[in-house]
Amino acid sequence: MKTVHNLKSRDFKSVDWENLIDEVSDLSRRDKKKLESLLRNLFEHLLRLKYEESAIKDNQAHWKGEIHNFRKQIKDELEDSLSLKNYLNDVLLKCYQDSREIVSNKLQISLDIFPRISIANFDQALDENWVF
Repeated sequence: MKTVHNLKSRDFKSVDWENLIDEVSDLSRRDKKKLESLLRNLFEHLLRLKYEESAIKDNQAHWKGEIHNFRKQIKDELEDSLSLKNYLNDVLLKCYQDSREIVSNKLQISLDIFPRISIANFDQALDENWVF
């Protein structure tokens, strides 16, 4: 809090710069991890909606609601940070591959069932009108 006070009062000589740099770096890491998790969950739910029989038959509205929720959360997180959007674009394939493995494991089906390349690019994944 002292650092915030010093910054607001423009007392730059008293700012603990090393601590401030660490805090900002930590925030960035947390934001990135949170967005990766949301993107992984989005891909997981898109895959499950396509490949899990019970999701297709019995719970389609629920799964679509979850997909909408993940898209909304990602968009909310990205609203103020273009650099985070660029970062998510960079890790999209990794998040998709992780999701393939997760769904394969949860559904106990072969990983080869799922497309090897991402089912969506970044804009498609966040498009409410796009469904795999």
